[in-house]
Amino acid sequence: MPRIWKPSVTVAAIIERDGLFLMIEEETSDGIRINQPAGHLDPYESLEQAVIRETLEETAHDFTPTALVGMYMSRYTSNRTGEEVTYLRFTFCGTAGRQHDRPLDDGILRTMWLTRDELAACQERHRSPIVLQCVDEYLAGRRAPLELLHTHASVYKEAPTTRFG
Repeated sequence: MPRIWKPSVTVAAIIERDGLFLMIEEETSDGIRINQPAGHLDPYESLEQAVIRETLEETAHDFTPTALVGMYMSRYTSNRTGEEVTYLRFTFCGTAGRQHDRPLDDGILRTMWLTRDELAACQERHRSPIVLQCVDEYLAGRRAPLELLHTHASVYKEAPTTRFG
């Protein structure tokens, strides 16, 4: 049977406060990069749960998603390993809540608040070209209601298993 191709599903959070965007600086296989708080969808969670969890893990801030800014598909090839991955990214905007006294995820060096212009000035350090694109689309007012996203009960660990084909 041929290998089934599957994109890697990720989530990202756009958090703006007084014209500044909450960003992270992280160690990657291609060096130190700047990104929104972002990460992979884990088993048994919804997209909204994933972005809340990733934001907390990477910034120590609570996050309340309020809208979906966009869905982005991109292909990435590591400069170091040559490995190729296709990502399907769901980017949310919302508000940051309380900042907790907790360590950041492994590989996260620090959080920082940047303006759109500061972010544009360091594009060579972005994790992907989608980082600035998401901010620009957010600033242009692109929003879709969270009600567009549906997570079937079969996704959650406690739910009965349902077979789909």
